[in-house]
Amino acid sequence: MLLTIDVGNTHTVLGLWDGPKLAHDFRIESSKGRTSDEILVLLLTLMDVAGVDRRHVHASIVASVVPALTDPICHAARRAFGHETMQVGPGIKTGMPILYENPREVGADRIANAVAAFERCKSAVVVVDFGTGTNFDCVSPKGEFLGGVIAPGMQISAEALFSRAARLSRIPIAKPPRAIGRNTQHSVQSGIVFGYVGLVDGLVDRIRDEIEGPCRVLATGGLARLVAPESRTIEEVVPDLTLEGLRLLYERNQ
Repeated sequence: MLLTIDVGNTHTVLGLWDGPKLAHDFRIESSKGRTSDEILVLLLTLMDVAGVDRRHVHASIVASVVPALTDPICHAARRAFGHETMQVGPGIKTGMPILYENPREVGADRIANAVAAFERCKSAVVVVDFGTGTNFDCVSPKGEFLGGVIAPGMQISAEALFSRAARLSRIPIAKPPRAIGRNTQHSVQSGIVFGYVGLVDGLVDRIRDEIEGPCRVLATGGLARLVAPESRTIEEVVPDLTLEGLRLLYERNQ
């Protein structure tokens, strides 16, 4: 089995692949203070929960945007499974030209998303990844990573509002019954959810104008299922897109 690890600023998502099939997946908090010993215990516990013999995990690959966690996770994986963990970064074969001015600046998760999306669509595609920040990753019809957009995530935007507005208490991020809120909770939810839908659709429209031609739009990340049904541009939600991209990157480097 192949272990894929996507280390984000808020959560770390792990997937166990049995060939092309995602057999198990897990989500844990990306606690920057965790030691490799703590991560080792977590990895072994997750294997037990899944009923997987750790000797069956023959390889692992990590995409990390949290440098403080990269080495502890790789060290823990080596102790747990007895092999070195492949890291998505400079020197890895992606099979995708990176047209960013400085390719080293592109987050590893963005590369994984772009690779998986183009493999699925075989056409120009935009991936909207709803994480701590919301990334729009753009791939040309030729399979080139063109660049994209980085916007504050929905949760960050909400937290900024709650922390600066003394009379607004924290509320759950959920779809309100209508755009015109008739109480404070629904008014705030409308601004956050429908406002964010407008941000997504507006940016996708601009991106499509620049790509000039048919362009698919996929969504992934924690809040994708909340935004996608309200969006006129998002065509499909693929929850495990980043893990799928990591599997493809591992295969391309064998």
